[in-house]
This record gives sequence, C-alpha cells and structure tokens, in this order.
Amino acid sequence: DLDECAASPCKDHQYCLNTDGSFSCKACDASCVGCTGEGSEKCKTCASGYVKIDEKCTDIDECNLPEKVCMKENQDCVNTSGSYKCVCSEGFEDKDGTCVQT
Repeated sequence: DLDECAASPCKDHQYCLNTDGSFSCKACDASCVGCTGEGSEKCKTCASGYVKIDEKCTDIDECNLPEKVCMKENQDCVNTSGSYKCVCSEGFEDKDGTCVQT
C-alpha cells in the first residue's frame, strides 16, 4: 500500500486517512483550524471561540467571562459552540433591538 497521505492531498480543513490502495479526506473537528486527525485533540490550532485545555480545543463559555458580553438591559447570554448569543430574558421580547416586557 502506498501512503497517499504523505503527499498531503487534502484541503486545510481536512485530514487524510490512508486506506488500503487509496485514501480519503475527512473533515476536521469544528473546534479546529487545520488538524492531523479526528477529534478536538488533533487540532493544529483552535478555532475562534475555542481554547486549548489539556491538549484539546474546548469551547470558551463567553457567558462566564468576567466582563459581560450581553450589555443590553433585560438580556441573557446563551453559550453556543464556539460563540454565544444574547437573548431577551424571560418575560421580555425583542422589539427593534430592545428587550421590552411582554
């Protein structure tokens, strides 16, 4: 078997999996910018919104950072994979970018 992966035939956001007589390109984990294999521990560097902890790219919980990320009144922070979103608190709804009581 020839190791086609030695020639790095895959794109930047993929890793090469050598198979018998061939190869396949597999997508890197969402937490990675470039990778050497499957999973968040094989990232070359971590994607935006992720930080390397114990050799793994781990989601940053922006909602638990010391500085608030959702600044508007009656707004809550919801952590998402690699990011966060600001939503109106319960009992409030978004009216033209302001959270007003429902």
